[in-house]
Amino acid sequence: QVQLVESGGGLVQAGGSLRLSCAASGRTSRTYTMGWFRQAPGKDRAFLAAIRWSSGITYVENSVEGRFTISRDNAKNTVYLQMNSLKPEDTAVYYCAADVDVSSYYSVASRYEYWGQGTQVTVSS
Repeated sequence: QVQLVESGGGLVQAGGSLRLSCAASGRTSRTYTMGWFRQAPGKDRAFLAAIRWSSGITYVENSVEGRFTISRDNAKNTVYLQMNSLKPEDTAVYYCAADVDVSSYYSVASRYEYWGQGTQVTVSS
């Protein structure tokens, strides 16, 4: 079992920045892929970014590339999502996820076994 705990959400004005953290514990492994997703009311959970824990290779969704950055801290078993130039449409619950075998399907939510509880991000105009 892997436990994931997100933090760092909150209320921010448009144009502002937030850094979300996802702390992993339990049976963590350097073979995991970690992903960030978000879900706005009435919408499906959407992929934002992923990182291969062992290699550090990252993938970022085109729609947020240039504004969002994913990174990791091996010593802290923590993955981060740095979000800049936030817009009201970025308002959603943000989730981190982990799995040992997403292969090339890192953007597919159903491929991840472990999920955090989510953290709310609200961007005011």
